[in-house]
Amino acid sequence: MKRDMDLFRALLLEIEKLPANGKWTGIEVEGYSPEEVAYHIRLAQDAGFIIAKFLVDEADIFMVERLIYTGHEFLDAARQDTLWQKAKEIVLSNAGTLTVEALKTALAMLMHKAAQGKAV
Repeated sequence: MKRDMDLFRALLLEIEKLPANGKWTGIEVEGYSPEEVAYHIRLAQDAGFIIAKFLVDEADIFMVERLIYTGHEFLDAARQDTLWQKAKEIVLSNAGTLTVEALKTALAMLMHKAAQGKAV
């Protein structure tokens, strides 16, 4: 399965909306299958952005406990649609592929420019 950074971001946004009082299941993102969602939950966990547990190793049944600090940091940088789209354009034009680390770098650069009052 291919990694989809838009789904990755959408999942973090959905997880952030959930109450901080326990574990959750049934996270859905419109336009994506349960298998795609579960795969990207695993990727978000691998990236150190969330804490999640899968009930069966090969199944799509999972519980997300929480978004952790690095997930909040990435999401705060990626939250604004215009910055997200611009960061993806920058990374794709320079590297040809989207990676978490490249997006984090591009987002940080764009946020720095915005903080200085420069156009992004």
